[in-house]
Amino acid sequence: MDVNRNQIFLGGLIVLLLGVQLRLVDSFVLNERATQFLAQRMQQLQGDQANSPGDFSTMFAAQGPVGNKRIDIPPWLGYSLLSIGGVLVLYSLALKKPGG
Repeated sequence: MDVNRNQIFLGGLIVLLLGVQLRLVDSFVLNERATQFLAQRMQQLQGDQANSPGDFSTMFAAQGPVGNKRIDIPPWLGYSLLSIGGVLVLYSLALKKPGG
């Protein structure tokens, strides 16, 4: 399957807008259901590894989530998505039109 100009433009626009959103938002707070899901997945990942029973992370995962999980977004992530999206949009404009 060939990727044409319109598809690269759309992908660049999506990445660009995601970068704008991550620059405008400092952090995301998950609800209870998402926090419990994340805690269960982390507990499964830690269960696959050979952790000692006295490990602090194992004890914390066994207690379950205390509150809602807060995810802080690093500033470099928004800038990198903005630049990648901008390059993809400009690259798509430099390509020839599909079908012509």
